Amino acid sequence: MGGTDNVEKVEEKKEKHKEKEHGDHEKEEHKGEETKSKDNKKKKKDKDDNKDRDTKEEKKKSKNPEDKKDPSKLKLKLEKIEGKMRDLEAKREEILKLLQEAETNTHDADSAEAHE
Repeated sequence: MGGTDNVEKVEEKKEKHKEKEHGDHEKEEHKGEETKSKDNKKKKKDKDDNKDRDTKEEKKKSKNPEDKKDPSKLKLKLEKIEGKMRDLEAKREEILKLLQEAETNTHDADSAEAHE
């Protein structure tokens, strides 16, 4: 009876091995599908980016040269630029203030060290 037990164990091991191999193949097939789907998503994104780029280029090309002669459009452009300049001036003033404070703090720290 000891011989039949060994045969049964060997057969069980073979079956488990086959199941493992079969399971591994399924996992590999699933991985392949995931890779394909990622590649497809990447290709689709690239196509979308190309479309966006094309539309931007078309807009640049389609600018109307008469806009440079239209006073109302020129005034709008000027107002837009002036608004940006005001914002930048405010940022400039804030940075100058911070710089002055930083230099004062550094100078005060240096003075304190010199007195010690």
